[in-house]
Amino acid sequence: MPTIMSPVDAIAELFASAGAADYLGEPVTVATHLLQSGALAEEAGAPPSLVAAALLHDVGHLRGADARADGIELSGRELMAGTDNNHGERGAQWLASLRFPASVTEPVRLHVAAKRYLCAAEPAYFGQLSEASVYTLAVQGGPMSDAEAREFEREPHAAAAIAVRRWDDQAKDPSAATPGFPHFRALLGGLL
Repeated sequence: MPTIMSPVDAIAELFASAGAADYLGEPVTVATHLLQSGALAEEAGAPPSLVAAALLHDVGHLRGADARADGIELSGRELMAGTDNNHGERGAQWLASLRFPASVTEPVRLHVAAKRYLCAAEPAYFGQLSEASVYTLAVQGGPMSDAEAREFEREPHAAAAIAVRRWDDQAKDPSAATPGFPHFRALLGGLL
């Protein structure tokens, strides 16, 4: 008989498998990056849904084959090769299918837009980006225009996406003490 995997177990499996890969030109693995993001959100006193969004913001890089992409294997490799893989949108859709609330999925969906917004709204922000983030910014459309920035500001989850983005930028430290995935299991389970 096939075993039915819980949503939290499915996420744990992604962290343990695809998450063990290098994180797109950064000095940490994808899983370490995500765990650091979640830990930073938790340290900042963010509500559980925002901690989960920080923890899961790049899950779209881990999903592998995607039926909406004609079975093409999608990961962060396409992004680093110059093709936007829409990982925020893909990750948000997958998390919504697991029944996570919009307070988790929308910051995930918008975290790339938040990078583009911050580059337009805060001139010093661009200088804080890692080399890999500067490259992916160009692939993802570059800084927003004034019109795009005003539209982003009207998004109900814009502030949450900006918070996730800032934790994302900080979560690339190979020497940081990082909790393991089990640390976040109860938090994720409580949101489903």
